[in-house]
Amino acid sequence: MSTSAPVPKPGIMDINAYVPGESVVPGGLKPIKLSSNETPLGPSPKAIEAYGAVGASLERYPDGAATELRKAIGRTYGLNPDRIICGCGSDELLNLLAHAYVGAGDEAIFTEHGFLVYRIVTLGNGAMPVVVPEKNHTADVDAILARVTSRTKIVFLANPNNPTGTYIPFDEVRRLRQGLPGNVLLVIDAAYCEYVRRNDYEAGIELVATTENTVMTRTFSKIHGLAALRLGWAYCPQAVADVLNRIRGPFNVTAPAIAAGIAAIEDKGHVERSISHNDEWLPWMTTAAEKLGLKVTPSVGNFILIHFAEGREGGAVAADEFLKSKGIIMRRVAGYGLPNALRMTIGTAEENRATAAALAEFTRKARA
Repeated sequence: MSTSAPVPKPGIMDINAYVPGESVVPGGLKPIKLSSNETPLGPSPKAIEAYGAVGASLERYPDGAATELRKAIGRTYGLNPDRIICGCGSDELLNLLAHAYVGAGDEAIFTEHGFLVYRIVTLGNGAMPVVVPEKNHTADVDAILARVTSRTKIVFLANPNNPTGTYIPFDEVRRLRQGLPGNVLLVIDAAYCEYVRRNDYEAGIELVATTENTVMTRTFSKIHGLAALRLGWAYCPQAVADVLNRIRGPFNVTAPAIAAGIAAIEDKGHVERSISHNDEWLPWMTTAAEKLGLKVTPSVGNFILIHFAEGREGGAVAADEFLKSKGIIMRRVAGYGLPNALRMTIGTAEENRATAAALAEFTRKARA
């Protein structure tokens, strides 16, 4: 009998497994969880009700095409439902796109502080990640275009980006698309687009509508508060939608997720309340941190990236440990190449005030 073991495909063992934001603090404290960019207002009550109603028929398979959900998304944004693909979070859709369009010998481009999943799905499909430097923690279109080769098949662009919270205006996204070869798929990850309040921003719908080589991905985990249900969608050219439908699982979205998703996207009042809360507290928290002498990367999402001093005493590791001792959990982002920063989700009013007070106490002790 052979003693050899199965060997995974090239690239798999180069992947560092994704580590989600923490949710537990030591000492039995009730945590203030600000590590995963979840909405502090929770999901729409209508979504909760719709989710519960499905419990009476869990023995039934869901609609494999998520037809009614795609129609609801189409009504909301004026899109053709046939060009919408739903998935188990936008993560699954990113995986499907990489599975369909990159392989051994190919390259996929993303920026240096881009979402970690881009690297994972690229390596997982045997392709080579090409990491492009950013400028002021922001995607640099010229730098991306300079690294395109004949092997480039996908460019992943998070806009706004996680964990930096920065974005590039629509004219720059259009310039990127125009500068890429026609056979390169531009994937615009717009997970946080609902929070953006800038006149020069567009989530990606226009480019998908007017080109054959652009895809926009979205999620229900953030503004809609359905993170536990794992629900996302992509708007694609018809040919790309056809490809993804051929390789996705036949029942990749659950019936409770479909029902809750329809109710969530149609509850525009709840979405507006979530946006208004963020409009108030994002600048409030940014100012509070800056008054303590902490640098904050300007963010258009529902989170901020707070930079700490280098070294042990006033650094991000010490800040993280101190905040956890107060029951506050932020996100360490060393895996994103930002070892001296913590990412903070905008929480409830009470959570934000408590965090500002804890940061003030930490900075006082660090400087003593």
